[in-house]
Order: sequence, then C-alpha cells, then structure tokens
Amino acid sequence: MATVDTLSLFTGLGLSEHKARETLKNTALSTQLREAATQAQQTLGSTIDKATGTLLYGLASRLKDPRRLSFLVSYIANKKIHTETQLSAALEYVRSHPLDPIDTVDFEQECGVGIVVTPEQIEEAVEAAINRHQSQLLVERYRFNMGLLMGEARAVLKWADGKMIKHEVDMQVLHLLGPKTETDLEKKPKVTKPRPEETDWRTAKDVVENGEAAGQTVSLMEQLRGEALKFHKPGENYKTPGYVTTPHTMDLLKQHLEITGGQVRTRFPPEPNGILHIGHAKAINFNFGYAKANNGICFLRFDDTNPEKEEAKFFTAICDMVAWLGYTPYKVTYASDYFDQLYAWAVELIHRGQAYVCHQRGEELKGHNPPPSPWRDRPIEESLLLFEAMRKGKFAEGEATLRMKLVMEDGKMDPVAYRVKYTPHHRTGDTWCIYPTYDYTHCLCDSIEHITHSLCTKEFQARRSSYFWLCNALDVYCPVQWEYGRLNLHYAVVSKRKILQLVATGAVRDWDDPRLFTLTALRRRGFPSEAINNFCARVGVTVAQTTMEPHLLEACVRDVLNDTAPRAMAVLESLQVIITNFPAAKSLDIQVPNFPADETKGFHQVPFGPIVFIERTDFKEEPEPGYKRLAWGQPVGLRHTGYVIELQHVVKGPSGSVESLEVTCRRADAGEKPKAFIHWVSQPLTCEIRLYERLFQHKNPEDPAEVPGGFLSDLNLESLQVVEAALVDCSVALAKPFDKFQFERLGYFSVDPDSRQGQLVFNRTVTLKEDPGKV
Repeated sequence: MATVDTLSLFTGLGLSEHKARETLKNTALSTQLREAATQAQQTLGSTIDKATGTLLYGLASRLKDPRRLSFLVSYIANKKIHTETQLSAALEYVRSHPLDPIDTVDFEQECGVGIVVTPEQIEEAVEAAINRHQSQLLVERYRFNMGLLMGEARAVLKWADGKMIKHEVDMQVLHLLGPKTETDLEKKPKVTKPRPEETDWRTAKDVVENGEAAGQTVSLMEQLRGEALKFHKPGENYKTPGYVTTPHTMDLLKQHLEITGGQVRTRFPPEPNGILHIGHAKAINFNFGYAKANNGICFLRFDDTNPEKEEAKFFTAICDMVAWLGYTPYKVTYASDYFDQLYAWAVELIHRGQAYVCHQRGEELKGHNPPPSPWRDRPIEESLLLFEAMRKGKFAEGEATLRMKLVMEDGKMDPVAYRVKYTPHHRTGDTWCIYPTYDYTHCLCDSIEHITHSLCTKEFQARRSSYFWLCNALDVYCPVQWEYGRLNLHYAVVSKRKILQLVATGAVRDWDDPRLFTLTALRRRGFPSEAINNFCARVGVTVAQTTMEPHLLEACVRDVLNDTAPRAMAVLESLQVIITNFPAAKSLDIQVPNFPADETKGFHQVPFGPIVFIERTDFKEEPEPGYKRLAWGQPVGLRHTGYVIELQHVVKGPSGSVESLEVTCRRADAGEKPKAFIHWVSQPLTCEIRLYERLFQHKNPEDPAEVPGGFLSDLNLESLQVVEAALVDCSVALAKPFDKFQFERLGYFSVDPDSRQGQLVFNRTVTLKEDPGKV
C-alpha cells in the first residue's frame, strides 16, 4: 500500500507513471523525493503544480547533501526559487558552502531570489542580440544558430525564464525573416574543413584575421569595420566628441595624412612585466583586428618604462602569444626607442612653463586630496637645471620628480612625467637613470608612430584629458583615444601580483599552469587560438565591462576541437578484461575513424587482442536501475570492433575487490544489439593524465564580500587530479606537445610539454558536451 501511495505522490508531481515507477527502483532518490514532496505539500497546503514538481524532482535527483533538503524545499514551495537556473545556482551554493549556518542573504543574492525579469526586459535583450547578428541572420536565415541569440539574452538576464526567452526569440526572428521557405527547409550542406596539418601558416593566419573561424556568426571583422563602430576617419580626429583642438591642429592633421596616406594605424602596447591573459586576447583582437578590417597596420609596442619589473621572458612570451592568436605586427617597437625624443620634449615642456621639478615624496601624493606642490611655481630655469641634475644622477630615488601642470578627469592633479630609478634597462643599460611614466609616454609614442585610433580599456578614460593636453601642450600630432570594456571571467584571477602569490605559495606551478587564464596557460591546457578569437568575437566590441562565465569560453573550445581533434581511446581507471574465446590466434588490427562523423578524414589503426582494458565504472556487479553498461546478463559492445562481450566470471583479490573479468565475445550482428558500446584499449601506452577543475570555488575570488578570507583562501583543493597510470591506445605514440585529441567518452586532451620519450603527459582541455540522455 505504501508503494501505491508513493507512486500516487510522484505522479502528483507531474511525473509519468513510467518515470515514477523507475524512480521507485532507486531507493536513495525515491526517499529524498518523498521527503521533498511531503514537505512541499505541508507548506502549500494543497496539491503541487507541475512546475514546482519538476523543480522538486531536480532537487532530489541532484542534491548531494540531504541536510540541505528542507532548506531548499522551502524556497521552492514558496516560489522563491521558481526556475531551473535558480535551482542550479542554489545547488551550487550549498555544494560550495558545506558548513552551517547558511547566510540566507548571500544565498538569496547568489540565487536571484526576488529578482523579477519583465517581458519588456526580455524583449529588449532579445532585440539587442538580434541587432548584433542581423546581417548574418539575413544571410543564413533559419540556418543561423538561434541558440546564440538565446545565450546572449540569457547572459544579460541571468534569471529570466528560458522558455520566455525562446518564445521571444522565435517571435522576433519570425518578424524579421517571415515564415520558412522551401530553401530554409533544405538540409544544410556539410562543409569539410582541412585538418591542421593540411593548412599552411598563411592560410591559417588568413582564417583568423578575416574573422571566418568556426563558431562565429558575426565575424570579428564585420564588428570592427569603421562604419560599424562609428569611429572617426583618419585625419578627421577633430570630429570626435571631446577632442581638443588648437590653432595648430589642422596643420598637424594635414602633415599626419601626408605621412600615413590616410591609413588606419593602431597599436597593442603591453607592459613586459607579466604574461598576457584572456582580457589581453580581446585587446589583441580589437587592435590588430580593427587595423586589418580597415586595411590598416598595427604596431606591437612594448611599454618598457619600468625596468625593475621587466624580464626577457615576458617580451618573448608576449610576441609568442600575439603570433599564436594569428597576428603579425607591422613593426615591433619599444617606448625606449624614443627615450631621447621623450626627454627633449620634457625639456621643451619645462621651457613652455607646463612642467616643473617637485620634491614631494610618493607617500605625500597618495589619496584623493594630496596637498598641492609647494614647488609648482618655481622658476623655469630652476626646473631646467634640476631636471638636468636628475638626468645626471644627482638625486636619490624619490627625491625629485618632473610633474606636468594639469588636472586630470578623476581630479588627480599634476601627474608625474619622470622619476628617478637606478635600475639598468634591458635595452639601454645604464644610459638613463630617469624614466618616463605611462601618463607621459603613452600619448607621445602614439604621436610619434602616427596612431590614428588609440584603443584602450575603460579604466584609461580618466587619462584622456592628459592624453590630449600633453600632445597639444607640445604642439605635436594628437591621436584619438577610444575606450572599450575590459573582458573578465568569473572564477579567475588575472592580476600579475596575485598570480605571483599563487606561484609563490605553490598553488600553481607557474604563469602557464593550465588552471590559470593567462594565454600561455590556456595554450598549455589545449585551448586552440581559434577558439579564443571566436570567444572574443562572440563577446563583441562592447563599451561596458564584460564578465563572462568560463563555460562560454569552453563552448567555443569544443566547437573548434570537435572538428579538429582526432579521436582516440583512453582508460583512466582501468579494469582488465580477458576474452576467453578470442576469435583469432593473434591480435586483430582495428581501423578506427579519426572523425566518426566524417570518415573521409581518415583512419588510424589500433590492436585488438584477447586482453583489453575498460573503465572500471563501465562494469557493475550490482547495477542500479537504468545502468546500461557491462553487468551480469547485460552484454556491451566494444566500440569500433564489431564485437559484443558478455560476462562469464569475476576475478577478485584477497580483499574482495574486482581484479579482472573473464568474458566471451560474439559478432555484434550475430545477436541482439547491446544497450551500450564502451571504449577500451589493448596493448596500450601508459601515460600521465592531468584532470583540471576550477582553481577557485567562488565566482569572484577577489571580492571580499564573497570571499572574506581573500582569494588564497578560496582555492579549490581538488582543482588538479593526476592519473599517473592512465592507458591510452597506441595511435597517439608519436604525438608532440600541444597535439590535441578527443578521448572518446572522456573529453578533449592536449599533449603537455612535460612529455618525454616514452612517457606522454596529457592535459584535459575540456570535458565533452553534457548529454542528459547518456548514461
């Protein structure tokens, strides 16, 4: 009778009778669901609607900590959690906060409790997404990936109902395109893409630079063309809002056009004191991409004005990463190339009464309202003599600076132009003991190189006034500074100082540890450069700061690797299987397609012998309901072999653990089709495989409100799992560092540079796409 009551209770949640009966077979799930449903009924005092029932089932089937059941059921029953997105956030929150008590205010904030998303907001978000992709939509029509539109709307309205977003997308797309035509219903022809080794450097570079890489719907080049961004045309700087003109401006612009021929010129100006990270990838794509899209040129200029923090390895790594992303600078330059000119201009600035030597100490200048300099009005000749004394090393560090006479947009008064540093420079040696600051150097180097569009992130907006002021104070060509939003990722730290702390504490190995989001780390993990460029294109050229979820970047990685990473088979936790009636006297050679969906891309050969190894999880003596892999009375197929194996004997060790299996095999076409096909290896290589998870537990590890103990207290102690004796099929034996594979049913993997002859090391790049229907 109790079973009948529970069955009725489960069907009352909206489960089909079949689903309810299957649930009853799982004791742990049915017990948890019964408790959840009973509590919800007591709270509601009435029957449970289907939407609430669906959430309760999702809670019961996914909650790992039963202590939190009552807490979460109350939120669902009271409609405070009413969407799948909120439930996922709630489950993630209780997973990452195992200790009592739960901070309900923080919990509700993280789960979107009380946030109402109106139909008007959904309409606006969908309309904005469609506008961004309209040109491609009109070309591809209903073949366009509508999921991208829904994803972008969801990124803006995290707590919106997914069904409402989909409905709005369907309605607006129908309004834009009209009903489907016969052409829309035709099957999209398959495009065969060349394998990496079939693509020469020039072709690969063109694919990236022309923005036609896989996974992009609106190419980066389309987004960056001048008419799309509404930037000024070369020589028309004065038409830009906020641009400051002088009586000399038009003559200087005329000379500028004579030198450049009206060509667009941009620059990517990194400081060589750290490794580039994912945010720099957007900057690289924006600067190099804008020049390319508008038939211009882009400089790679190192802002090497801080010698004590600069190292040769950073110069090399930055050049490597720019090339890895597919870009070639028009010229590699250094701020130090212009030290003589910059010094001469500093002297001229003093002559013009626009700069002075100051003796205030650095600590006096900190804070929002530092006292004005008592030396601001000292005589020009005195400042000239003192500046020359600074140049000759007659002042200790911190005793004197050269300051410019202006008030910046953020209220900062008289920024420093030069300071004393007795540190040899990597290029100029001991020639200089005074070095220019960013505020002084940047705009003048842009002027020297006749940059047309000085593209920088939003935090430099406060320096725009000093940018224009300094060029105009010296009567030199003044470029236009344009700001765009930074690209950030959740669950990441990219600060150079904090990465150094992670390295120093042993939390990560170095700047290229695959758990970081530096570009060298992403390359080492196996992220293709094409995927990173696609990600930047999908993020778009936005003015607002953008903080993205890592899984959106991972989706771009999967899109590329699905088409480029050949398949292989690997076993992480092996179980030996002996085929007692193996059909041949010696091993068979099995032809395995590199890409099962497209066998025209070739095959590789693996041995199939009487001893094979399978994943230990692919066998269960006492399987739970719904288990489809190897068990007593339940045979499975071995992928690509054409054979099915059936269990005959389980060999156990002294402790009772399963040591091996004895099975028989038959041709797959000689009987009933098995419920599942599993991967396997025979005569395998022994390799090391490193499995990576998020380095941090919280979305914003640097936010003291979210992580009061600081980012080092938020480390995920399970972010790296090393499988030292994984088994991989012999087709990968000749793989080189950075070669990429899909290990069937496991994920995408890349060969790590730690690999040695006979001892390959693989990094898991990303897992396979989640498939709820796969058991």
